[in-house]
Amino acid sequence: MAYVKNLFDSNFIQYASYVIRDRAIPEITDGLKPVQRRIIHTLLKTDDGRFTKVANLCGKVMAYHPHGDSSIYTALVNLANKELFIDKQGNFGNMYTGDGASAPRYIECRLRPITRDILNTNPKITQYVDTYDSRDTEPVAFQAKLPLVLIMGAEGIAVGMSTYILSHNIHEVIEAERKCLRGEKFQLYPDFPTGGLIDVSGYEDGLGKIVTRAKMDTSDDKKIVITELPYGSTTESLCDSIEKAVKNGKIKATSIQDYTSDKVNIEIKLQRGVYTKDVIDALYAFTDCEQTIYCNLLVIKDNMPVQMTCTQVIQYHSKQLVGILKQELELEKASLMEKLHLRTLERIFVEERIYKKIENQKTEEGVIKAVLDGFKPFKAELIRPITVDDVDHLLKIPIRRISLYDMNKNRQEVQAINDRIKEINRLLKHLVDYAISWLDGIEAKLNESVTGRRTKITNINAVDVKVVSKRDMPLKYDEKSGNLGTEVSGGEEVLKVTPFDKVLYVRKSGIYSVSEAPKKIFVGPEMRYCGLADKESLSKVLFTILYRDPATQFVYIKRCKIAGYIMNRDYFFAPDGMEILHVDTRKTFDFKLTYVPKARMKVRVETFKAGSYEEKSLKAKGVRVANKEVKDIKIL
Repeated sequence: MAYVKNLFDSNFIQYASYVIRDRAIPEITDGLKPVQRRIIHTLLKTDDGRFTKVANLCGKVMAYHPHGDSSIYTALVNLANKELFIDKQGNFGNMYTGDGASAPRYIECRLRPITRDILNTNPKITQYVDTYDSRDTEPVAFQAKLPLVLIMGAEGIAVGMSTYILSHNIHEVIEAERKCLRGEKFQLYPDFPTGGLIDVSGYEDGLGKIVTRAKMDTSDDKKIVITELPYGSTTESLCDSIEKAVKNGKIKATSIQDYTSDKVNIEIKLQRGVYTKDVIDALYAFTDCEQTIYCNLLVIKDNMPVQMTCTQVIQYHSKQLVGILKQELELEKASLMEKLHLRTLERIFVEERIYKKIENQKTEEGVIKAVLDGFKPFKAELIRPITVDDVDHLLKIPIRRISLYDMNKNRQEVQAINDRIKEINRLLKHLVDYAISWLDGIEAKLNESVTGRRTKITNINAVDVKVVSKRDMPLKYDEKSGNLGTEVSGGEEVLKVTPFDKVLYVRKSGIYSVSEAPKKIFVGPEMRYCGLADKESLSKVLFTILYRDPATQFVYIKRCKIAGYIMNRDYFFAPDGMEILHVDTRKTFDFKLTYVPKARMKVRVETFKAGSYEEKSLKAKGVRVANKEVKDIKIL
């Protein structure tokens, strides 16, 4: 067993680590899960500007993602519907109705050019590793210049942890990154493609919760039109929840029609005598028109799951943006310096006729030496020392190019290179300003395809379902079966309740309990009392209990109110062992006691007024009515 335990522990740790890092939780560096990263990597490698079948693309992604085409297809459709990296052609589903996308053989996609602006794919900056079968390489994580984890959002469940990151408006994210670079304060709130209303009072910078609501047109007193959905709902799920509420009597509506196409349009027609203002709160209380969403910004950072805030993510990506731009500038500068070096070599090689010195050389070594010797007088003009590779480059210049060599053109090219190097040096000294200007440029490109905020931030007053609920459910008691509840067939109606009401019922034995309005429970025959158990209702009910001591046959009276209780717990009005004779809730009534006949007894029947006895606490002992054994009691 010890071997099995060690084997289980080892395998489980590997499994948990794999699910957390390689399946469910996004990487903060590029905001992508592995399957999304592999899809984009494949698109980058195969992009030719034309649309390609999704089925074909899924097959190519499988070279990097060993989990079948089904998961790839689903991830690709979701990624395409984010409308950031991928252009779509065909039916990719409807985010409003919840309709799925067409089969992968019927739909096409292609990469958007802006992807290359946002994601750096240079192997000198982005780390690449072997794929699962070592036949190719894939990026560990793209070096992203924008915090995609906030822009696209993410959700996933792993072993012992989960992430739920809400999407944000890309323009607001860029503005937050600009403010962060300037050292200014910023605040981000979620924005959803389905629109709707949100209350962010419980939102804590990527953590906490938000309350989201549908947006409604209530201009018609007899009709409500839902024009925007709360996040996480579809028109189908929303209509189902409304129909359920109508069926349960929560909402008085005659019809629910879904006319949604490219815009949400759900029409609710109300019953006669019911108006819009009477139904709005009920829609929020009993349907999916209002939902609470709990957020958890969990990402993979430095190969470990870390909970972060939006502010921390923006700060991380601001530094990353500056770092990426710096590396790109340095690489460009190095490339330009190399190009400048080669152009200088070419100019000297042609202008000084160094190529003439190789005419009489018989060996390769002699040719190389002749060229190297020819450049010795011009060392001061070179960017770096000349190498054998440089000589090879010069020797490969065609004779035609040498004969047609244009000195003016060379000087112009060298001047352009020098100007660009000076510009790069200037940018390297002002990286923050350069990063801000880059953000301005990328936002200008996005303006063509990305709209402004869709979700309106507002204060939402919580709807108390107990207040909105109407007491229209009949609570029935069947004397024959002894059943009490809202789903009891037959019997008599005791009172009207809501599903949220608490009900107090007293059995024949004098045992009482409090529970939520029951659907069907057994209380036994001759139930003595049933009523609402809220504080206001109980404060108005004065219980009068008449009970008898079996040992002495004396009768006691107790008048009290019920002030507190524990749900679904049995209580007894009288001390243990007592026999309950009567339970009454009238403020005053008369009762007649018939005593056990005894010798020389003058009074055998006596009448008493219950109202003459004082109210006491629930735990107090009852007052003895008479010092005589009671044979019978009659309530008058």
